[in-house]
Amino acid sequence: MQPIATFSIVAYDPHRQEWGVAVQSKFLAAAAVVSWAKAGAGAVATQSYANLSYGPDGLALMAEGKLADEVIAELTAADPDRAIRQVGMVDKYGRAASFTGGDCYDWAGHIVGDGFACQGNILVPGTVAAMAAAFEKARSGPGELADWLAAALAAGQAAGGDKRGRQSAGVLVVREKGGYGGKTDRYLDLRVDDDPHPIQKLGELVEMHHVFFGEVNPDDLIPLADAAADLQDLLRRTGHYDGPQSGIFDETTRQAMRALVGSENMEDRWDGSGDMIDKVVVEFLMKRFK
Repeated sequence: MQPIATFSIVAYDPHRQEWGVAVQSKFLAAAAVVSWAKAGAGAVATQSYANLSYGPDGLALMAEGKLADEVIAELTAADPDRAIRQVGMVDKYGRAASFTGGDCYDWAGHIVGDGFACQGNILVPGTVAAMAAAFEKARSGPGELADWLAAALAAGQAAGGDKRGRQSAGVLVVREKGGYGGKTDRYLDLRVDDDPHPIQKLGELVEMHHVFFGEVNPDDLIPLADAAADLQDLLRRTGHYDGPQSGIFDETTRQAMRALVGSENMEDRWDGSGDMIDKVVVEFLMKRFK
């Protein structure tokens, strides 16, 4: 069994009622092993010869109302290999805890803060401290939990990260009915399973998730009439429009724009009706098809 040498963070956002996990490792598809979360229960990161039962068992116990430190104590006490385990948890109330077994490979350790815990093993010293500081700074500013978790990973990597290098990263955020269509709690589950720069790629995916699934800001709506010339030029490049460059957003232009938005899965941002359009849609498509 290989050690899951990694750095991770578990955290809770009381304002959006979200629980999340982010992880990076020199290990193929580490997030599929390390990251566990359930709305109304909490989040778990299990690593260093990871005991995968810590994930579902930890979430079940926290869903019952047990605190993160109680759950970690219970699970590690029953584990004969606890000396090589590492785990971080944040419970349904936002209380965090972490455990680093005495036989985890150096550098190994953790930091527990208000509503979050950072942990890692086989690291360059200072990685975990940088993550904790970055998370606290990020959550005091704009964005949401996924952004703050990604910022923590980036800071950990900048401070040294996994001594063996980089391979995979992931971020998982849950909230009640937060999944696509409101049928699950899996609001955001993004993974980079094998890449030379996994955290950088993960950050790009988080931004794309905001574009595709973020709520439309009324302040970002712009008149279609003002964008008509640019949109006709765009639609000619994509092959959706072969009409004149009139600068008038007529019905032919609208139908072409509907087709492009549909092919790019951006209907949640613009349904094809009205006289306004989300500028996020326009900017994304202009950049994608420049």
